[in-house]
Amino acid sequence: MDVDQYMVELGMAARAASRVVAASSTAVRNHALLAVCDTLDGARAKLADANAQDMERGRAKALDAPLLDRLELTPVRIDAMLEGLQQVAALPDPVGSISDMRTMPSGIGVGRMRVPLGVIGIIYESRPNVTVEAASLCLKAGNATILRGGSEALASNGAIAKCLVQGLQAVGLPEAAVQVVATADRAAVGKLIAMPEYVDVIVPRGGKGLIERISKDAKVPVIKHLDGVCHVYIDDGADDKMAVSIAVNAKAQRYGTCNTMETLLVAESKAAAVLPRLAEAYAAAGVELRGCPRTVALVPAATAAIEQDWHEEYLAPVLAVRVVADLQQAIEHINTYSSQHTDSIVTRDHGRAMRFLREVDSSSVMINASTRLADGFEYGLGAEIGISTDKLHARGPVGLEGLTSQKFVVLGEGQIRS
Repeated sequence: MDVDQYMVELGMAARAASRVVAASSTAVRNHALLAVCDTLDGARAKLADANAQDMERGRAKALDAPLLDRLELTPVRIDAMLEGLQQVAALPDPVGSISDMRTMPSGIGVGRMRVPLGVIGIIYESRPNVTVEAASLCLKAGNATILRGGSEALASNGAIAKCLVQGLQAVGLPEAAVQVVATADRAAVGKLIAMPEYVDVIVPRGGKGLIERISKDAKVPVIKHLDGVCHVYIDDGADDKMAVSIAVNAKAQRYGTCNTMETLLVAESKAAAVLPRLAEAYAAAGVELRGCPRTVALVPAATAAIEQDWHEEYLAPVLAVRVVADLQQAIEHINTYSSQHTDSIVTRDHGRAMRFLREVDSSSVMINASTRLADGFEYGLGAEIGISTDKLHARGPVGLEGLTSQKFVVLGEGQIRS
């Protein structure tokens, strides 16, 4: 296979299909999603067979247990894929909505209309259910998409791709509206991220190494985040019970997610009251603490933190803890070490809470809430394609609206400029 030529052909087909999808009605796109749902439901045996091939190859290649777990398509995960399609079909359609309409002195009306981005390339690893999730969100938002899954899921993604095509055909949308790259050759990724004439945006979903490579080499705009170095700051004005509850949940509810707290900051006036209680809760959860000198003095079981700990996204039962003088020092620490993902303050002081919101430069900034709530579903977006820590276009959880852009629309009645 000539990979470059193959990817150009996919790009050309996607560009043509994107115009058809953008012009389609909400009802047609919703019917397509429900048709895909029915097709997947009827293809359970084929999906299981294809996934068994991937699992067998994965074991032969000695893939580690977490990767094999993400790769597996269990009946429960297929059920979740079907439920996800139904949920996306039920979401409000942002495409075509007009906002900020106002009348100017000339008499013209000026507003903004939501429009699809065009062609979205999505690059991801291992989990075949992402194929359906990403395709459904892009299609609902009026886009065409090119999906490049991990080589370990090639057979599973191929089987899912056939179901996607059948669903599109059922409502008369072009097959190229959703295309799954059918080669494991890494050159396909390199070409996909370097075709701005055919691809409008790239969304990488995977480990830091993948995202760094995409960000470095892409000639197409990228929506992404690299790290989730998230903080919780327990302020002087915090309620102790609330602070302990939030800090435990933010770290111990789940370790391997990008919105898990990795550094806890505690105002020195609160440290003696809350740190021993937190240490007990973290010990029960098996969390290792790495602390500043004042933390170690209050929690002897903690080990001394080094500079790297403040930069670290552990994705594991390890937590860095620092006692800070006040809100000012907490904000300075966060803006120095945060990955601009999600940071939270626990306080009953309204003024300090508002200052934290204004001055912490992250994609999600919270008051009295666990960082684990930084999620498209929890934010009422229905679903998300990922989290963005970029400052242009989309920031934070990227839902349907994040997969669209805006254009100015002008309504006139014969006005001319004098």
